[in-house]
Amino acid sequence: MHHGLIGFFIISLGILTTFVHSKTNSQDVSALNVMFTSLNSPSQLSGWKSSGGDPCGDSWEGITCSGSAVTEIRLSDLELTGSLGYLLSNLKSVTYFDMSKNNLNNDIPYQLPPNLAYLDLSNNGFSGTVPYSISQMTDLKYLNLGHNQIKGQLTDMFQKLPKLKTLDLSHNSLSGSLPNSLAKLSGLNTLYLQNNRFTSSINVLAGLPLNKLNVENNKFTGWVPAELEDIDSIETGGNSWSSGPAPPPPPGAKPLSAKHKDHGKDGNGKNGMSGLAIALIVLASLVVLALLITLLSTTRKSSPSSHFLDEERGSQRAFTPLASQELSHDLHNAKHKEFRESESFDSINIKTLQKSPSIGYKPPPSDFTQSLNDNEFASRLNSKRSTSIHAVPYSLADLQTATSNFATGRLIGEGSIGRVYKAKYPDGKVLAVKKIDSSLFQEGQPEFSEIISRISKVHHPNIAELVGYCSEQGHNMLVYEYLRNGSLHEFLHMSDDFSKPLTWNTRVRIALGTARAVE
Repeated sequence: MHHGLIGFFIISLGILTTFVHSKTNSQDVSALNVMFTSLNSPSQLSGWKSSGGDPCGDSWEGITCSGSAVTEIRLSDLELTGSLGYLLSNLKSVTYFDMSKNNLNNDIPYQLPPNLAYLDLSNNGFSGTVPYSISQMTDLKYLNLGHNQIKGQLTDMFQKLPKLKTLDLSHNSLSGSLPNSLAKLSGLNTLYLQNNRFTSSINVLAGLPLNKLNVENNKFTGWVPAELEDIDSIETGGNSWSSGPAPPPPPGAKPLSAKHKDHGKDGNGKNGMSGLAIALIVLASLVVLALLITLLSTTRKSSPSSHFLDEERGSQRAFTPLASQELSHDLHNAKHKEFRESESFDSINIKTLQKSPSIGYKPPPSDFTQSLNDNEFASRLNSKRSTSIHAVPYSLADLQTATSNFATGRLIGEGSIGRVYKAKYPDGKVLAVKKIDSSLFQEGQPEFSEIISRISKVHHPNIAELVGYCSEQGHNMLVYEYLRNGSLHEFLHMSDDFSKPLTWNTRVRIALGTARAVE
């Protein structure tokens, strides 16, 4: 009898252990519950529930697990509607996510499973922009967002995706030029960009090891790089390519070839650029720099009112200083006058770029340096803006109304911690609302209230003031003043028919101002 009880106990314990082992991770369950509800609780997803359940133990439709963790979600071509929910970032073990060939709409969530190797959201009705969170998926090998309604410009989001082999963004409404970070996709062999509204050239693709490339039916200009002519499959029709022969490469540039997949390595696998070549390049650069400094110094002595100032006057772009929009009009005019009255070349004086006095260099005396004295500038600025600004709480309902319920049309940017929306009020006030990714507030991380307390204490002319915050119903948001003239990136890289590119003088002044802020 005693041995029988022991045997029964062991068998029962084994059954219980198996049951516990099959119990799905609670974060995975919550994410799938929200996803099921956002998909309008479709009947074709057998086993799925809007609350609780055991996806791994009960074999939910399309779900594959390893132990208690969900690893794959395959729900292609099931006539699903709705959206994907807002908790996908909880699915940290999911590496395969296929929701293609459905009727899904709204924006692609910026909170996606963070460790994906395969992502397919093609052939749906997704709108909005390409979410920035994709840029953090360092293991991603396959990305297909084709045949949707995605619009806007591609940001520089491809620096950290060396494993990406296939990228399909075709049949959308993407516009603007191709980002430079595409050149970082060292493993890319298939790229589909057809049927969009991309502009400018495709030169950034010249060094990629592509086997298949389709850029048909866009607004590309320039020439198809010669390095791409050896691709196995290339489609380039329906663009505005330039006629005639392509211009020669820059002097000293070694043409790349798509046939060479080793990216600058010789047949023995060693780096093709020798130490002697690098030394020669460095030496040549130093010679050119010395000649440039000599030339500029001569120009400064012979012409105190050089053409640099004339260029500055002719193409001065009207924008509020990056330090703050609260800088008054008379302060802006005073500083602008000081700049014009100083020697024009002082604004790009090489000596002003030398190391600080604390490292043993003496700053050169110049009227321009004094006119932008940090202490004087800070005192002037602080006299114009309040020194006792405190963040005030905003209600969720208030911010939803002001942003049209965070509509896509109000989206003005996206970063690593969330999206930024424009908030408009009847009295004309405009604010910028940053919705923070809730997954950032994990165990061991600072509380939102602590973050607010820290940010509220920061007062600096080069840092935008925090106006307010919101923390309701799981939403954490920061409210800032809205900078109406756009971002620094737009001023530097996105000139159009209505605005000339920034001059060299202006760019150096921005660089110096940025350096002061960082210091």
